[in-house]
Amino acid sequence: MTKHKRPLSPHLMIYRLPLTGIVSITHRMTGVVLAMGLIIYVASFFIILQGNDAYLELQSFLDLTIIRIGIWFFVYALFFHLCHGIRHLVWDVGTGFEKDDMDRNAIIELAFSFVLTLIFY
Repeated sequence: MTKHKRPLSPHLMIYRLPLTGIVSITHRMTGVVLAMGLIIYVASFFIILQGNDAYLELQSFLDLTIIRIGIWFFVYALFFHLCHGIRHLVWDVGTGFEKDDMDRNAIIELAFSFVLTLIFY
């Protein structure tokens, strides 16, 4: 039996995911983060409705450093998801599918979402 010299599929230790793939996966992850954040946001309204003491406890909880960092990531996820949605609108028109355009647009998308987060704060 002769052995054919066929190319092997690269495994995960060799294959490097392109920037567009990483951005696509991140877009999906930020969608999940936004859904969870919305649930927490609505829950905070119910806590506020419980009265002044509950509001003060919520406020002290939101002042924790780890929670403030989480809020930053939530806002970044919001702007990243927005920028990636605009990128999909550009794709729907039928432009931006060249490899160089896709990489450049991914970098622009990441930069704009970061800048919008900084402007928001």
